[in-house]
Amino acid sequence: MATLAQIKDLLGEPRFHWADPAPWCQVERELGVTFPADFREVVDAYGSIVINGQLYLEHPAKESGRDLGQKTREEIEDWRENEEDFGDLPSRVGSGPGELLPFASAASGECLFFRVPVEPSMPWWIGVHEFDSPAYVAHDMTFSDWLLAYLTGENVTVHARNFAAGAPFFEPVS
Repeated sequence: MATLAQIKDLLGEPRFHWADPAPWCQVERELGVTFPADFREVVDAYGSIVINGQLYLEHPAKESGRDLGQKTREEIEDWRENEEDFGDLPSRVGSGPGELLPFASAASGECLFFRVPVEPSMPWWIGVHEFDSPAYVAHDMTFSDWLLAYLTGENVTVHARNFAAGAPFFEPVS
């Protein structure tokens, strides 16, 4: 699994440094899931950010400028209202075991999902839905591995090459 140090080496030093678990406890209680530890670690370090002017990550703390819990609940509701339009998804959008939990979006028209493990011992995997195709692509990798691949320009459905020709960068969003 990729480490926060590897991500920092490419993305730069984080500025958020969140340590209070209360916002995570609240959103996880509301959704009935515990987000992957590597995702929490990255988002706690960086907060709500946009990477390469393209990839949006949210933190659950109100102080971060965006609210992961609110965004995720809205996304689940929107996807469920329009399920018949997205037959390419391998399972239902939601926060239950085996469902697809929306957690990030991209300015280039993608929605990123965690596949909620059916069993607690199973890994969390990443899936990306492209609206312009439309297609769903599964990536059997952890969040940190997926993010590291994205930052190094690998093809993980969301392409960074057009948005960060020099080096990966981030900026806080509000």
